[in-house]
Amino acid sequence: MQLRKVTAASAAVLALALSATACGSGDKDDDSGSSGGGKIKIGIKYDQPGLGLQEPDGSFSGFDVDVATYVAGQLGYKPDQIEFVQTKSADRENALARGDVKFIAATYSITDERKQKVDFAGPYLLAHQDLLVKKASTITKGTDLNGKNLCSVTGSTSAQNLHDSIAPKANLKEVSTYSECIAGLQSGSVDAVTTDDSILAGFASQDKYKGQFKLAGLKLSNENYGVGVKKGDSATLDKINTALEKMVSDGSWQKAVDANFGPAEYKNEPAPKVGVIVK
Repeated sequence: MQLRKVTAASAAVLALALSATACGSGDKDDDSGSSGGGKIKIGIKYDQPGLGLQEPDGSFSGFDVDVATYVAGQLGYKPDQIEFVQTKSADRENALARGDVKFIAATYSITDERKQKVDFAGPYLLAHQDLLVKKASTITKGTDLNGKNLCSVTGSTSAQNLHDSIAPKANLKEVSTYSECIAGLQSGSVDAVTTDDSILAGFASQDKYKGQFKLAGLKLSNENYGVGVKKGDSATLDKINTALEKMVSDGSWQKAVDANFGPAEYKNEPAPKVGVIVK
């Protein structure tokens, strides 16, 4: 596992987090739950630009990374005391149950089913299923996809539902990664890509794609991103909720949104209130 190196996009957020915790670093919880451990392990994604991405130099960038770093700072940890651990979607609940990580910030939508296995702080971002299209595209609503090529990853229920209920004549192409979809959109082999708008904005914000794509702004679903915590760990849950509220109030939350999603003209929802789930 690799220690995080601070990226330029995270610098402003980290500065605020560290100044806010300069007088409160005695509140340490290591990844095993004992005090004074000196390190904290946090689960993130490694392959989602704008959210959780491992850069070629080994550093990490993205909105989830900035949220996790800020929260860790409020818990008393400096950036060099953080170990980011790759947690794939299918293993998030297990990673928390095993104690592999203290908490997870990884596009982790809060659902009733997941709440049976883990506790959630937040939400800290309200995302929506949307479409990413080329800047010059005339696709502005779901029905415009009829007769067009729509791309998503294999097994995506959101893409299948969009195809079945809104645009049954769309040609649904399923591939293994969103990177393939984005490359297809760039080449013209697909007309639109669908998943959460935050994920789409993150890909579109990459330097190689800047200025080429836009979000359709359809808001086809509500995805409340929360910070996953081991079931029953109420002490950590309460501390993270307090940290998220402070991140919003001191301006760090908006700075992180602008830094990670701004190039894609992402029209984010206002920061959600802790404990309020939008159905």
